[in-house]
Amino acid sequence: MNDSVLNVVLGLVASAISAGLGWLAQALRRRRRIERVRAFFGLPSGGECLIVVPRSIGTGSHAHTVTRRDAYALMWLAGLVEECGARPELVAHDAAHRGLGAKTELCLGGPVSNERMAAHLAWGLPGAHVTSGPGPGSNVIVVGGHDYTADHDRAHTLLARIATPDGGRPVFLVSGQTGTANQAGVRYLVSHHRALARKYGPDGTFALVLRVVNPEAYGPDMVELAADVTAEALERPGARSGAA
Repeated sequence: MNDSVLNVVLGLVASAISAGLGWLAQALRRRRRIERVRAFFGLPSGGECLIVVPRSIGTGSHAHTVTRRDAYALMWLAGLVEECGARPELVAHDAAHRGLGAKTELCLGGPVSNERMAAHLAWGLPGAHVTSGPGPGSNVIVVGGHDYTADHDRAHTLLARIATPDGGRPVFLVSGQTGTANQAGVRYLVSHHRALARKYGPDGTFALVLRVVNPEAYGPDMVELAADVTAEALERPGARSGAA
């Protein structure tokens, strides 16, 4: 084998090794990324996740129907679970009679349309109150002495991650004032989970109020953080006056 052929062979070998090392580095980065996502959501590969489905509110709505916007949000949640290699289980809000911590739970909708959401708020975020109704100004998130009201130009979503006792799987709450707000909250969670994990840790509890700007014009696409209400939402009513 002359020198020119040897140089070509050595070049091919070096290129193959370089490509292999590059592929391996990318695979390791992807693996580390997905492991961080799994840790934050409590979704190990092959595990199961409970997605609690709200009912549609409105005249003529069947007890087991969901709105179009909520259906879109559920599709995003199911896609996130499957990306982690876990299995989503859709359960109606009035049929999820089970404890906490055994499976990660993703709970969608307000407390009026989702009985499970009402229970989670009372247990895990006692300082947050979500009301809803047909009249103007009746859709309100109240936390920390502030009222976040839905109107023509804006809607709000309470987005929370609650750590369960004894290091169990977490509970995620997406309680929007409208179906569009529910969808916006889910998309914010999917898009910002890395930043949330960095700020609150893989096992942390947080509660955020998100503002959906002009949902009639922009749908769920224009979302901004209105407030971090973690401390206020975790405070039980009367705790401050009792401490005084």
